[in-house]
Amino acid sequence: MKNNHYIIIKKASGEKEAFDVEKLKGSLRRAGAEESIVHQVAGEIDSWIYDGITTQKIYSRAFGLLRKKKKQVASRYKLKKAIMELGPTGFPFEHLMGKILEKQGYSTEVGQIINGRCVSHEVDVVATRDKVQYFVECKYGQSPGKTISVQVPLYIRSRVDDIIAKRKESGEYEGFEFGGWVATNTRFTSDAIAYGTCCGLNLLSWDYPLGNGLKDIIDREKIYPITVLHYLTKAQKQALMEQGIVICRQILENPKVVDPFELTSRQHKNLMNELKNLL
Repeated sequence: MKNNHYIIIKKASGEKEAFDVEKLKGSLRRAGAEESIVHQVAGEIDSWIYDGITTQKIYSRAFGLLRKKKKQVASRYKLKKAIMELGPTGFPFEHLMGKILEKQGYSTEVGQIINGRCVSHEVDVVATRDKVQYFVECKYGQSPGKTISVQVPLYIRSRVDDIIAKRKESGEYEGFEFGGWVATNTRFTSDAIAYGTCCGLNLLSWDYPLGNGLKDIIDREKIYPITVLHYLTKAQKQALMEQGIVICRQILENPKVVDPFELTSRQHKNLMNELKNLL
C-alpha cells in the first residue's frame, strides 16, 4: 500500500485533514467486514485517492467496492447516508429515536402536544420509565456538514423547564423526575455541548457522547433504519415510513407489512435474507 500520509482530503464541514487509511479500515471493520475485505477495499481506495478529494467521494467509492463483495456489510457501512435518506421531513427520525429509547426500556409517545405552565409545546418524543420522564427534541439534518448550534439547547432548556413546571403542579406526576434531550443525526458545536452539559440536558449526536453516539447505539443494538436495505425501492421504503415503520426489525417481526408491494417469491426471499443477515 502506498504512502498517502500527505494526501489532503476535504470533510463535509469544509475542514481539511490528512488522509488516514487506518480510519477507513476502522469504519470497514465496524461495519463487519472481514480482514481480507478490509485490506482489499482499503488498498483500492489508497491507490485511487488524490489530493483535495472529499470524504463523500471516498465513502461512495468504498461503499461501491464493499457492495460488490458483501451486501450486508455494505448496508451497515452506509448507515450515516441511510439516516439522511429518512427525510425530507424529520418524522421518521423521531420514530427512530422512539425505537432507540424503547430499546433502553422506555415507553414512548411520538409527536405530542404538552401543556407547559406558560404555553403548550410540541414534543417530538416523550419517554417514560420507572417514574422518570424525558422530553426529547429531534433535530434532523440531510446535510453531513450541518451542525447544531448553542441556540438549540438554549431554546430546548426553556421549553423543557416550562413543561416540568406544569407537571410538578399535577398530582398525576407525583414522585416523577423529569429531564430533556436533544438528539440529532448530525453534530453539535462545542458551545452547544458545553451549554447542554452544563444545564443538564442529555445530548445525542452522530458521534457524541464518545463511544455512545447515535452510530454506536444503532450498531450495538442493531436498530438499523429501513433505508439501509437494498431489496426495497425508495418508494416502498417511503410508504413504510409513512406508516411509522422505520427500522428493519419491524419488518422482520411482521413480514406482512410488505404484502401490499406484491413482491415475487424471489424478491421476498432476498429481502428476508437481507434482514436476517443484518439483524
